[in-house]
Amino acid sequence: MDRIKDNRTRLLRAAADLFARKGFHATGMSDLEKATGLGRSSLYHYFSNKEEMLFEITTRYLRELIAIGEALLAEDQASEQRLRSFSRAVMRSVAEDLSELTVCFREMHSVTGENRQASLDLHRAYERVWARMLRAGSDHGDFQDTDAITVKAVIGMHHYSYLWLRPDGNRSPEAIADSFCDLILSGLKRGSV
Repeated sequence: MDRIKDNRTRLLRAAADLFARKGFHATGMSDLEKATGLGRSSLYHYFSNKEEMLFEITTRYLRELIAIGEALLAEDQASEQRLRSFSRAVMRSVAEDLSELTVCFREMHSVTGENRQASLDLHRAYERVWARMLRAGSDHGDFQDTDAITVKAVIGMHHYSYLWLRPDGNRSPEAIADSFCDLILSGLKRGSV
């Protein structure tokens, strides 16, 4: 079972790298065969088609981050610490899954049908995690009330960093997250306006 999971993961990483470099539509199954060393029948053993791979690439990180955010929301911890912990997890995900995030932003429109709806639902659930995290701080009296625009700004700050974040950069994803949180918290903390 671990071998199957490892092969799926390897295939998804290779597909994400190719989709990020060449584009989803310009990447053929033969490109995926070359990149993974798997034959076409093996590729179809793991995924029924290329769009299924795209769906997995564009949603896997969301499912993981939603789970992390939900776990943090269930813990009894200070609002600022919870926000920092989630911010660090998000930035770590962006750094580790740079190709996947690139594909998500560039190729999301290529996901169709039920997968598109499922993907949109996951994006909304992820946004709700951020909103609940900010609202919990407000309910606790630590943060000012926030609105949908604030939530979108916080998410955008984290996710659009994929455009300039580099693995060989001079700041860790956690250090970048801390800088983001310092900026966010200077505007959110009660009495800061």
